[in-house]
Amino acid sequence: MTGRGAPCDMWRMTAPRRFLFLQGPHGPFFARLGKGLRAAGADVWRVGFNQGDRVFWRGPGYIAFDGASEDWPDACAALLDRHQITDLVLYGDTRPIHAKAILAAHARGLTVHVFEEGYLRPYWVTYERGGSNGHSQLMGLTVEEMRAALARPGADHPPAPARWGDMREHVFYGALYHFFVLAMNGRYPRFRPHRAIGVATEFQLHLRRLLLMPWHRLERRLATRPIRRGAFPYHLVLLQLEHDASFRAHSDLPSMADFIALCLKGFAEGAAPHHHLVFKAHPLEDGRVPLRRLIAEGAARAGLRGRVHFLRGGKLAPILDGAASAVTVNSTAAQQALYRGLPVKIFGRAIYDKPEFVSRQPLAAFFAAPEPPDSAAYRDFRQFLLESSQIPGGFYSARGRSALLRRIVDLLLATDDPTTTILLPKAARGQQLRVVSTGR
Repeated sequence: MTGRGAPCDMWRMTAPRRFLFLQGPHGPFFARLGKGLRAAGADVWRVGFNQGDRVFWRGPGYIAFDGASEDWPDACAALLDRHQITDLVLYGDTRPIHAKAILAAHARGLTVHVFEEGYLRPYWVTYERGGSNGHSQLMGLTVEEMRAALARPGADHPPAPARWGDMREHVFYGALYHFFVLAMNGRYPRFRPHRAIGVATEFQLHLRRLLLMPWHRLERRLATRPIRRGAFPYHLVLLQLEHDASFRAHSDLPSMADFIALCLKGFAEGAAPHHHLVFKAHPLEDGRVPLRRLIAEGAARAGLRGRVHFLRGGKLAPILDGAASAVTVNSTAAQQALYRGLPVKIFGRAIYDKPEFVSRQPLAAFFAAPEPPDSAAYRDFRQFLLESSQIPGGFYSARGRSALLRRIVDLLLATDDPTTTILLPKAARGQQLRVVSTGR
């Protein structure tokens, strides 16, 4: 842990730190993080773009942006200069307001702190600087470079932490956030969401999913049982949210419908006739894309009736344990397949897209005889992630936030981010990790 247990005289104070927060995960995490940074002596501001942002920011420093989207680049640049911002903090780096703010921050030489859902979900979150997913510095690192940076390559993986919460809290905060935007957004008349559907539809989908969770759980069990008990080999397709940033920004596929059609075509051409194909929806899939209908119609056209299955969300491990391979665009869930030594084929850009792990076979050939990953190389890759960008905790449950906040404030204040630090020469790391700057 960065700085844990270090005596006060081992910390070197330098220039003042001034943090500007943009949009964060639904819920109170950003407010708690801002409070922690203020306690450490930093100045903190938060820009809010709607009433959902306002409600979840408890504390001073709130700045309401009520202009039109085309006004944001100039307004952002003015805020960075007026408050002499040194650090920009945000969740996800591809939504338009964040992408434009990052450009302004980089032009000024500021530090950009990016949070994302964990690359190794569900027990960790991702913290990087400069960018995440397809913009992460991990994209340019080879497995050999990562392995060389590890203190003990091939070490045993640490056990997963205790569960921080469950999906209900994630969905609950999403529904609550969109309710405030829908019902109380008068202060922000020109706010437009970064997703294609309106706020009212977004709220209805979150609420519907929250209310139907018990039914969906039963439906999943009924659909999973014949697959797990079936005497047939099956390949798993890991679907993603069509509106998710990783899918939109880091792949060339226009829609989930195109990806589904691609998988069905490759399976029909290459898979053995007794093999089956299982499509598993993302745990937060809310019905805005008619996945079940698209899959059923596509399977019928491909002559695969009776060999194609659809599962709505739920836990991945039980169905992954019996799979022969996994196919996805660039889902982080593929790492659970790699952890099990399963062959993986992807169609987007991802941090784990390394030749040691991901098959380069054409899809039909992959379904016919999938090439397995180098499991030893993947263990070192995973260890590198756990020692760098993956922070134990979660955004949505109280226990997960507490675990995360115990570490994350020191990581934001450190001179270098965890990934850069682990890549430093080993002799330089101890001193580097103790350098923070608050100016107080």
